[in-house]
Amino acid sequence: MRFLIIIPAHNEEHNLPFTLDSLQQQSFKDFKAVIVNDGSTDRTAEVVSKYTNQDLRFETVNLQKSLHQPGSKVVHAFKKGLETQDLNSFGIICKFDSDVIFPEDYLEKVEETFRNNPKYGLVGGLLYIEKNGSWVYEGNSNKHHVRGPVKAYRKECFVQMKGIRETLGWDNIDAILLQNLGWKEVVIPELHVLLIKVKGADYTIKPAEYYGKYFYFLGLNRFLAYIASGKEAMKSKSVSFFFKIINSYENCRRSQLELKISEDERKVINRQRWEMLKRKWLKM
Repeated sequence: MRFLIIIPAHNEEHNLPFTLDSLQQQSFKDFKAVIVNDGSTDRTAEVVSKYTNQDLRFETVNLQKSLHQPGSKVVHAFKKGLETQDLNSFGIICKFDSDVIFPEDYLEKVEETFRNNPKYGLVGGLLYIEKNGSWVYEGNSNKHHVRGPVKAYRKECFVQMKGIRETLGWDNIDAILLQNLGWKEVVIPELHVLLIKVKGADYTIKPAEYYGKYFYFLGLNRFLAYIASGKEAMKSKSVSFFFKIINSYENCRRSQLELKISEDERKVINRQRWEMLKRKWLKM
């Protein structure tokens, strides 16, 4: 199964070489990598050219900097890279970040997992960050969810779910939609991917405004959004944090900001979240 790897990059001259080097060193060689230079003002274009000039598996697309609603910029760049390729030539579609280092057997293990499991639609490893001189599990999500920087989709699954959405929350929406279509999301825990941009920082803590917008663009109804806001406020041990999230969510509702999911897809997402809530929190 041949890989198509799309890597959006904006001002990544220092990190991108680590990512591209780790791809060149893969034991599985059958891939094409398209680096989408999203309006970089540093030497990102020069870095990319060093790879495209010496390795035909690497290509580049140059864009003006994307300006879109929160969370959509990276997906917009990804789609621009995707438009340059014929999907029929590939079996696996990847959205990778430009600041990660893959183990040498990453593509090999992902390809083997897809080939041996026809119902697997989304596969990836686990992210690790540097903290106090050691690489530790990032912990920004549960260990059964494939994170945004390392997404690998079976081509048939990707097409059936109509790709990924240009919106905040896209990397959770995809998992819900593909599961509703009968595909499985699978993490390979022994595949450790190093996230090199944020060293020693706890970036799992986000501002209240972010969560409000995230719950809105995820398509959550008011009840589920309030429940989710309460969970985040409990983590922060702050009542005011809850009300700030709600205020952000309600501002989005009042503004009637455009959702990138259909009404049917929104129903699927809310149903899945409700079932998860009943299992995890209400023990039903």
